[in-house]
This record gives sequence, C-alpha cells and structure tokens, in this order.
Amino acid sequence: MTMKVLYGANPDDIKAFDTQRLRREFLVSNLFMPDAVSFTYTHVDRLILGGAMPMTGSVSFGSGADIGTPFLLSAREMGIANLGGTGTATVDGKSFVLENRDVLYVGRGAQEVVVASHAADKPARFYMNSVPAGADLPHRLVKKAEAKAIELGDAKRSNRRRLAMYIHPEVMPSCLLLMGITDLAEGSAWNTMPPHVHERRMEAYCYFDMAPEDRIVHLMGQPEETRHLIVADGDAVLSPAWSIHMGAGTGPYAFVWGMTGENQEYNDVTPVALAELK
Repeated sequence: MTMKVLYGANPDDIKAFDTQRLRREFLVSNLFMPDAVSFTYTHVDRLILGGAMPMTGSVSFGSGADIGTPFLLSAREMGIANLGGTGTATVDGKSFVLENRDVLYVGRGAQEVVVASHAADKPARFYMNSVPAGADLPHRLVKKAEAKAIELGDAKRSNRRRLAMYIHPEVMPSCLLLMGITDLAEGSAWNTMPPHVHERRMEAYCYFDMAPEDRIVHLMGQPEETRHLIVADGDAVLSPAWSIHMGAGTGPYAFVWGMTGENQEYNDVTPVALAELK
C-alpha cells in the first residue's frame, strides 16, 4: 500500500501554475495498477482516494501508519466502487461480492479490507473514497439497482446523463461521505451542466469506461479564472470548494463523484452562468 500526500492550493496560487504543477496538485493518475493498492491523501477536507486492481491474487489494506491512527479507518468511513469485472471485498472477515457499478459502504472502525477479482482477464477495479467520520454505521453493499437514479440534462445540448446516488441519505446514510456514479447518454459529451461551486463541500471525480485514445477536458478553477486538465481513463481530479468542476469528452465515458464537507445537501450549490466563465 502506498500513500501520496497533496496539500491543496489557494485559488490565487493556481494563477501562476503551469500545466505540470496543476496536474501535480489536482490530478491523481495510476490508481489501477496490477496487484497493487495506491492511496492519495489530500488536505482538501482530508479526503483519501485510492484504487486497487487485483489480478493474480488478493491485495489488502488497513494500516493507519501513514495517517497516525491504528488503522486506516479507525476514525474514517469509506466507499468502494467497483468499476471493472466482478470482485470481492472482505471487511474484517465479512465478504461482499461487487459487480460492475456496485458500491460498498465501509463504516468507521474497520481494520482490514481485502479485495480480489473473480477473473484475472476481467479484473475488478476498486475505487475508494474515505473521509473522517464521527459516527459508527454498519457496512453495507449497495447494488447498482438499489441506487437512486436521476435523469438530467438535454440531448440537444449534449449533456443528457443519468446520475445514480449510492452513498446518500436517501439510499445509504453515512456520516459525511457522498458517493455516486454518473453515466452520459449516447451522443452526449458534457457533464455537470450548468457549472457550479459548492462552498461547503469539496468533490473528487474519477473518470472511467473511456477508450484508451479518448480524453476528457476537465475545467476547474474559479469561474472568472478557469483552468483545465486533460484527463485519461482511470484518472481522478480533486475539486476544492472554490472550483467549478465540469468537462467534456472526446468519446463515451462515465465518472464516480465523491463529496465531503459541512453537509450532505446535494442541492447546496451556487450555479454559475456559462456567460460568466472566463
């Protein structure tokens, strides 16, 4: 298990960032390496995101040495989304089978998580979001069919999409973590329209189900001072509360969104008119 640390940035700072610095501070790549577990700890609301792609056997994590606690989840909760083939996640001896687009909620206090794929030629890709938690809630697997789905957007504006809520007060209550998956309709390219910021929550995106040659142009930054990142399949982007988070792809894609902050009010956002972007 590896743990990279990112410290976040003030919105005034990124005005001077070149492409390499912007990617270093806000883009997380190489999440899904064969038979490995990698985590990134960001000081932006202390979110930890990670990835694992077991192929030849199982891989495990749980040590809290990198964050100063007995176990990684001693004071944290976690969501685990499977973005690949069928796999199993075992939490302190209790096993859960995750098919594609299933999400497992792991409550505070878990000591060891072991993940494995059912077939090496179709490996599971486990994507994790973890945030500090102040309550003990039971582990629970949320199947794709159990998520609360909302249809959004307009095909004429190329932003038709299906947003599925998994870790959410209306589906699987948590302490502070929100997590879901958005799939774009065929022919649509834009996500998260209209753009917005949410001052009381940060967000992380993990883009997946992309062809190797395709890319996402992810827009970030303050509305009046935007920046962009070019994102590949399996990459994740950190979005501080002061930043917009929207993008368009050169081909089909989906993304996992995870949020944490002061509340779990999904509609606690400040919309930004497209004409205000600069």
